[in-house]
Amino acid sequence: MDKTNDSLITVIGGGSWATAIVKILSEGENSQIKWWLRNSEIADYITKFGHNPKYLSDVNINNDKVKVFTDIKEALSGSQYVILVIPAAFLQQSMSSLLIEDLKNKIVISGIKGMLPEKNILITDWLEQNFHVSAENIAVIAGPCHAEEVALEKQSYLTIASKNIQTASLFADLITCRYIHAFPSQDIYGIEYSAIMKNIIALACGITHGLGYGDNFQAVLVSNAMQEIKNFVDTLFPTYRDLTGSAYLGDLLVTAYSQFSRNRMFGNMIGRGYSVKSAQVEMNMIAEGYYAVKSVHEINIFYRLDMPIVSAVFNILYNNASPAREMITLRERLR
Repeated sequence: MDKTNDSLITVIGGGSWATAIVKILSEGENSQIKWWLRNSEIADYITKFGHNPKYLSDVNINNDKVKVFTDIKEALSGSQYVILVIPAAFLQQSMSSLLIEDLKNKIVISGIKGMLPEKNILITDWLEQNFHVSAENIAVIAGPCHAEEVALEKQSYLTIASKNIQTASLFADLITCRYIHAFPSQDIYGIEYSAIMKNIIALACGITHGLGYGDNFQAVLVSNAMQEIKNFVDTLFPTYRDLTGSAYLGDLLVTAYSQFSRNRMFGNMIGRGYSVKSAQVEMNMIAEGYYAVKSVHEINIFYRLDMPIVSAVFNILYNNASPAREMITLRERLR
């Protein structure tokens, strides 16, 4: 595939990260974007006014380069690249009308930092199993890159991971612009699982903040979390990887500390006494860590790894454990 030719890219999803990715891609001279949204009213608004009224409403959508669709098959037709930016819990429903042929010979990139609930499988594995997308044509987007800062054109760094380094490199070139720096990697499983884990850690950080713990404790929590992530990822997919890289440690730090982190925000509400349902209603956004912690907990039933932070968050969210008591128990385990 000649990267100097125009690239037709389909973005699936209408949230803040999808809006940010559309903005980034529309900066490229050789890219045309087909954007699928479920909500027809929002789709019509974007086509008419060039803004997403629900997410990142200050972002200008270049309608000369971006065409909006509500028919997912029409949005996919003719595209070389497909980017999935839908919360993991809603992915199967959103793609239920698609056939294997609809993704045939396309490069599919997951911008979803979660795994399929109940099935407990990675998005990349689901694409291979259900749509027979070749592993060579699958990639993931990772890195410390909040949609809100993309909207402000703050300097940000992304990693594009694929088993096929050429696939990763081609898409890294497409998504690079004056405020986005993108780099290829082949550690697709390590990066995908690290992105899932960091959402769970951000929940823990939010819970401790809501309970009144300070920066000193959070620093210890995050450093211990890095060890927990390493133990988990290296056990599931053993290979050499430098977890101090931006796709691992960088993504963990920004999600654990940033005001824009929805997982930290969700955890903060739980720490302050909100129920899970009331926190979900008030946020009106998906915190991927809520689903991820159940999946990781269930996966670890087989591996029996020592994962005290994951266990604490799971007990609080799914076993109705007291956040205060659970964190007292956890703090005795940290070093």
